[in-house]
Amino acid sequence: MRTEPAVHAETPETPETRVPLRRSLLVRLLASSLLVALCAITATAWLAVRTTTSAIRQEQGQVLSDDTDIYKTLTDYAAVHPSWDGVTRTISQLADRTNRRITLTAQDRGRRTIADSAPGTSPLPDHAFAVIDPLQVDPALFPDAGADRIDPRVLGPFRLSAVQRQDLLRSANTLRDCIRKLGFPAKVSVSLSGHPSIETDDDAKEAYALVKCESALQLALATPGELKALDSLNKLIRTCLAHQGRPAVVLDLTLSPKPGDADTPAEQNCVNSSRREQLAAYVAPAAQLFVSEPAGSAVPGFDLSQANTIRIIGVVALVLVLTMTVTVVIGVRLVRPLRALTSAVRNPGRPQLRVPVTTGDEIGRLTAAFNDLSAHRERTEAQRKAMVSDIAHELRTPLSTIRSWLEATQDGVLTPDDDVTSVLLEETLLLQHLIDDLRDLAAAEAGTLQLHRELLDAGDLLHHVATAHGGQAQSARITLDVRTDGDTELYADPMRLRQAVGNLVSNAVRHTPPGGSVTVRSRRTGNTVLIQVSDTGSGIGPEDLPHVFDRFWRAEKSRNRHTGGSGLGLSIARRFTEAHGGSLSVTSSPGTETVFTLQLPD
Repeated sequence: MRTEPAVHAETPETPETRVPLRRSLLVRLLASSLLVALCAITATAWLAVRTTTSAIRQEQGQVLSDDTDIYKTLTDYAAVHPSWDGVTRTISQLADRTNRRITLTAQDRGRRTIADSAPGTSPLPDHAFAVIDPLQVDPALFPDAGADRIDPRVLGPFRLSAVQRQDLLRSANTLRDCIRKLGFPAKVSVSLSGHPSIETDDDAKEAYALVKCESALQLALATPGELKALDSLNKLIRTCLAHQGRPAVVLDLTLSPKPGDADTPAEQNCVNSSRREQLAAYVAPAAQLFVSEPAGSAVPGFDLSQANTIRIIGVVALVLVLTMTVTVVIGVRLVRPLRALTSAVRNPGRPQLRVPVTTGDEIGRLTAAFNDLSAHRERTEAQRKAMVSDIAHELRTPLSTIRSWLEATQDGVLTPDDDVTSVLLEETLLLQHLIDDLRDLAAAEAGTLQLHRELLDAGDLLHHVATAHGGQAQSARITLDVRTDGDTELYADPMRLRQAVGNLVSNAVRHTPPGGSVTVRSRRTGNTVLIQVSDTGSGIGPEDLPHVFDRFWRAEKSRNRHTGGSGLGLSIARRFTEAHGGSLSVTSSPGTETVFTLQLPD
């Protein structure tokens, strides 16, 4: 009967053995990581939105307030100074108070720098924040400017001197006292130019009081300087209107036209442009204002409050607890089978070494593979012990025969004639054949078998094998037939291949009853040459097929060499075939047919 070495080929992964994605360890770890990341990102985003929104609102309000303060302060400076000389100190104070970089540049093409709180630290923005011009102020920030958009603090030649202010103020106080003595309430108010005036609750009473009091005339009259400035302004207005062919418009000391004058936009434009022309010499020239963040400074106004800090710490702690919980739960499920595997590996000598499979993921498959490995190790150990026993049994029989014959000859029971010599030679050859088979098998299993390949025809090789075993088949009254189909050339070691096919043919002849047949075929399938050895013998039972290629295995438990050889022939045939890069398989129908198939690359 046939024997087969215990070759455990790797089983390819099939849809039935593949781990489902929902149970895959990789998917579970990925899902866990995504869950933790999602929680962390969500919490971080929520905190960032809440905190940043609040900080931005505070920052926007603070920045708007600071920018307005900077704009008004510099406009006030320009309104009372004829140049920007000395503004550097004011800009430095503003920069220190607002933590901003403040830069003033002239409105020329080269953007000449007038003053800079942090010169050379970084390039200026492309566009100016505002233009500082007291003669063209922002009405939203200077609601007292009126329609002409001139800063009311820009007085120019209408500003009274300190002496004039004191004289007029004394007269105003005297007039106020006079009005009060007449029994009328009154108070003194002073304009931006320094000219005082009397305010009462009744215009008729005020007129009566002004007639009765002697100081009223001095207070009502304009100073020479005011009259001169007013006359110059009216001249500019007349000149502007004359160019347009319009009648003159005359302003009074309050810089307001008479009723009915300057009713048209053109007339009002001449009034406004004339005022700017007269006041231009008394204010600083228009300049561009740049407000930016200092280089390297942090975002101002983004200091976290105590409530925000506590909230962040709480959410971070919650995320850490969630992460630790998920990690511990998954880690325990992963570590438990791994610890069982570690314990099993550390005790390899324990019989029936098995680890329970508790999961269906990759670790579960690893555990199942370890159990298979343990079972394979136990089978291998059993085979090793059986092989030692088989080798001892195979060697004992011929050695016992040789010893008994030699002892009988030595005792004079047998005569050392040709028959004795023939028996001893036959047993010695059996020993030699067994030893050679073991050596070849060991070399093939160790991968050290030397192959001398050459181009040969499988059909010729089969005819040679059939001729070599023809006598054995003829004496057993078995028909040995060879069939070849097409071109069956291949590159192989002819001696090793003949030995492999010869073992199969010898095995088939030995297990085919008289009158049966053994057929050897060769044909090509793509890049593979198939050699098949089929017989009409007793066949192999399904329970014996897995052991066909085991070493020293025979279906007959009696181990009769007359019905079975050494038990190494089929093992050697498979190893030689695998050494050529091919494979050897067997199919059998008990009582009908057995077919051994060699697949060899061409």
